[in-house]
Amino acid sequence: MQNTFITGMGTVCSIAQNTDEFSSSLRHGVCGIGYLPQASSQLGSVNIGAAIKNFSFNRQLSCHDLPAHIVEKADECARRAPYPIQTSVLAALQAWQQAQLHDRPIPEHRIAIVVASDNACQAYQYESILQFQQAPEYLSPRYALHALATDYVGTISEILSIQGEGFSVGGASASGNVAIVKGMQLLQLGLADACVVTGALSDLSPLSLQGFHNLGAMGGKRFRNQPEQACRPFDEQHEGFISGQGAGCLILESGQSAEKRGAVKFARILGGSLLLDGNRLSNPSEAGEARSMQLCLQQAGIEPHQVDYINTHGTSSPLGDITELNAIRQVFRNHLAELWINSTKGLTGHCLFSAGVIEAIACILQMQGSFLHPNINLDKPIDREYRFAGGTAIDARIDIAMSNSFGFGGINSSILFETQHPCGG
Repeated sequence: MQNTFITGMGTVCSIAQNTDEFSSSLRHGVCGIGYLPQASSQLGSVNIGAAIKNFSFNRQLSCHDLPAHIVEKADECARRAPYPIQTSVLAALQAWQQAQLHDRPIPEHRIAIVVASDNACQAYQYESILQFQQAPEYLSPRYALHALATDYVGTISEILSIQGEGFSVGGASASGNVAIVKGMQLLQLGLADACVVTGALSDLSPLSLQGFHNLGAMGGKRFRNQPEQACRPFDEQHEGFISGQGAGCLILESGQSAEKRGAVKFARILGGSLLLDGNRLSNPSEAGEARSMQLCLQQAGIEPHQVDYINTHGTSSPLGDITELNAIRQVFRNHLAELWINSTKGLTGHCLFSAGVIEAIACILQMQGSFLHPNINLDKPIDREYRFAGGTAIDARIDIAMSNSFGFGGINSSILFETQHPCGG
């Protein structure tokens, strides 16, 4: 079966505008969680989140060292697009540049695109409804396109001249991992030589924020006046997830294509699982999460003791955190004392539809840099049997890492990554 490699990465999130910044922020435990802009929180009970600050599409677009025709096309297609599409475009351009696809191209019809987008433009739609109620005749004709999840597919494919397969996928909080697994499968089936996997930024509306709050899924009540302490994965004072904004992109490429192009291989995907619980509600399943991790290991031919690190789903939800730890115990049993664990959501917030892509990038950056980012706010772990990363970064060699993402509606996913260290060891 064809090997799948990561040859490019890009991200725009609350703690970084590119992957170099992201790596530095991870290492230094930079937290992006604070008070939400007034416009996002004035109508409801939620005032805490990890919002991107000082965002400028034009400024970031000018930072790309790409051919002029790509930059000009990006400006033409995205300068008036909703904010989530702009951030997704910028992340895709970063990954495209890092993979050197502009210098060492692949035939256009052999490149695919999969976008993790599950109604990501909620704030745009919410604001459009308010405008429509006042003056329906002035509704933008672009609304009919921008309201579709496929707008990301069309926009990025036009900018990068992608003519292979393309589609969007939804899997709630597991959407990013779903997109990675589907991109990997396209390469394994020989339907593409490379796939642009993009996780779209979740721009939640006040309606969505209040809905999650009323469901009891969101945290931040106890730490309403200390937002940087509100997201506490695996800590006794965890209350629920804190939303985060972020877009991420991975270039997946077959081993044959990467070798032919002389591309840098940042990591190899060893396996990826996607399973359902048969459950329409938000409650997680220990058995389902364990099955997902076990299937991923089986696909990769990897034994549990060979895994060095798990980037957990770790949302800071009391039920979600303990369920995931119990599932990890089922799968890794006697290996728990040697298995490092942390949660990127403590720094970035829960980026929802793009979380899997952003956390995959976090895994790879840590593997390449031989460090583990802090699991901040973990003052009193809910279970001390596990080897959690601490309050500061830890030097650690990671050869094989697992990244978990679990979504409402009983969606379970796990992905295994392997990397070669810069020293060649």
